[in-house]
Amino acid sequence: MKNAYSSVAVRSVAIVVIAAILLLAAWRFYSPPLADDWNEEQLSLIRSLSLSQLPELPADPSNAVADNEAAANFGHRFFFDTRFSSNNAVACATCHVPELMFADGLELAAGVSVGPRHTPSLVGLSYSPWFYWDGRKDSQWSQALAPLEAGVEHDSDRVEISRLIASDENYVQLYEAVFGPFPDLDSLRLPQSASPLGNQSRQQAWSAMSPNSQKIITRIFSNIGKALAAYQRKIVPGPARFDEYVEQLENSSATRQADLLSDSEIAGLNLFIDQAQCISCHNGPLLTNHDFHNTGVLAISGQLPPMGRYDGIRTARNDPLNCLGEFSDASPSQCMELRFARDENDLVGAQKTPTLRNVSLSAPYMHGGQLQTLDDVMVHYNEAPTSMLNHNEAKPLGLRSNQLRQLRDFVLTLTAPLATEDKWLKPPTDETSN
Repeated sequence: MKNAYSSVAVRSVAIVVIAAILLLAAWRFYSPPLADDWNEEQLSLIRSLSLSQLPELPADPSNAVADNEAAANFGHRFFFDTRFSSNNAVACATCHVPELMFADGLELAAGVSVGPRHTPSLVGLSYSPWFYWDGRKDSQWSQALAPLEAGVEHDSDRVEISRLIASDENYVQLYEAVFGPFPDLDSLRLPQSASPLGNQSRQQAWSAMSPNSQKIITRIFSNIGKALAAYQRKIVPGPARFDEYVEQLENSSATRQADLLSDSEIAGLNLFIDQAQCISCHNGPLLTNHDFHNTGVLAISGQLPPMGRYDGIRTARNDPLNCLGEFSDASPSQCMELRFARDENDLVGAQKTPTLRNVSLSAPYMHGGQLQTLDDVMVHYNEAPTSMLNHNEAKPLGLRSNQLRQLRDFVLTLTAPLATEDKWLKPPTDETSN
């Protein structure tokens, strides 16, 4: 009897040991690698996402004052000024709120009235060659001007704005410090308001102006956009926990890199660069390829599905304020992005890839704010629904719910304060704008 019990005990121990070995193997398969377990290919991908790899801001040849401090001071004051709207209540900062990483927390932007698209963050945007969700602007300065004349945003016009600048001694001084003497508007006999865009009365008033007056006003208007862009180039991301983790990977032999990232966050990073293939579009230090993709996002409620980049590139090419236009400071040879941009049919419905830096602070998500939370975003890409236009470039991932949580946890490690001087993050005082 004793031998029988011993035999059973041995078998039981053996089963337990085998089960433990199998469990350990399964844990090893599904668990994230420890810091020193990343292979060289994985390490290379991880390094490529680090903010330490972010180059200097690219030059903007279409904007001669892009890096002019006096221009940034002018743009800073303008950015927070509500007087350049028809109701005296809307500024650029109304939709681009510094505390929300220069987004607004709304599904659709709300200026003078509700607009058709979600407000994207301005953080790191100066690195992009294209602006708006559909890329219909090819410079930051020309993009900055569009909301001023859009009826749902500032609902103003370039003549009214020029008149207001001329009437404000501080603005005239700021303008002249960058662009030279401010034109004598009284000699132009201008209407009270006029624009080639906007409502019918504004367009009619614009058509009645002389070509010379139109050119002078549009030059002032363009210069305002260039000053706004000079200010927005100050808005750059700061290093997050993920970047500290990468730095430790480079400089430390500690197995877990001082616990900078949790097991779940490291597992999410592993998924991000591998099985989930997020890195296909969200790559580089800003975690965006600045390109356009159709990922099957549902149409905005009450709207037809947008044509996206397919229309956007055509609009950009026809824009009088583009890189090749009269008011650009670039030579044609410096406008390569515009001249050689793709415009194939597969761009129907494609929207711009947003940065994932600080994305936890810029909900809701997508071009119409259709997805409310990061968990919603993870589920969307896991399921990859059929696109209403063209095809969905994303394919179903087949991830489990715990893996989706791990992906979300990793994305949260990309949140950090901006590497922007504090004075640029609030309305200027007379001291900060001089």
